[in-house]
Amino acid sequence: MSTFRRGGRRIGLLGGSFNPAHEGHVHISVQALTRLDLDEVWWMVSPQNPLKSTTGMAPFDERFHGAKAVAAVERRIRVTDLEVRLGTRYTADTLAAIGRRFKGHRFVWIMGADNLIQIPRWQRWTSIFHSLPVAVFARPSYSLKALSTKAARRFARHRIRARAAGKLSRMRPPAWVFLWIRTHAQSATRIRSGDGAGG
Repeated sequence: MSTFRRGGRRIGLLGGSFNPAHEGHVHISVQALTRLDLDEVWWMVSPQNPLKSTTGMAPFDERFHGAKAVAAVERRIRVTDLEVRLGTRYTADTLAAIGRRFKGHRFVWIMGADNLIQIPRWQRWTSIFHSLPVAVFARPSYSLKALSTKAARRFARHRIRARAAGKLSRMRPPAWVFLWIRTHAQSATRIRSGDGAGG
C-alpha cells in the first residue's frame, strides 16, 4: 500500500445515531486511538440514519448532548454535529465534504463488524472505501460473518494485516483492516430495551 498526506492530525471518524451513546462507543474509540495510532476520534451524530426508522429515535439535541456526556471520560473523543452543519444525509456525501473542508488531516473511517455486513445497502458504498482508509472492529456475533460478506470479498486484496494498523491513516485508499479486539457487549438496542448492563 502506498502512503500519502503526511501532514496534519490523524483522526478516526465514527458515525452513528448514538441513540443513545454508551460505553461500547467509548470502548471502540479508545481501541481505535491505540491500535490505529490516532490523535482524535470524532463522533459524528447523525440527524437521522436513512436505514433506521424514526420510531423510537430520540431528538437530535438529546442524542448529541448525551453523546458529549458519555464521551467526557476520554479527552481525545470529540462529539460533532458535522452532518447537521454540512447538510448531508448519506455517509458517502459526508466523507466527501469532510475531505474538502479538512484537507490537512488524515482520516480513517471506523465501523463495527455489523456495519461491514450491511454496508452494501448504503448509498454509493464503494466510494467510502475509495475515499479514505477503513478500520473494522470485531463485534459479538457478527465478526465471522462479516469477513465473508460482499464488501469483504469486493475489497479483499486491499485488506492489510492487523499488525500494520498503526500505519492505516497514512495509506492511500482503498485500504482497510479488520481488528479482533476484546469486545464490549453493550449496545444502544439493549439499553432501549431495558437491558443496559450489557455484560
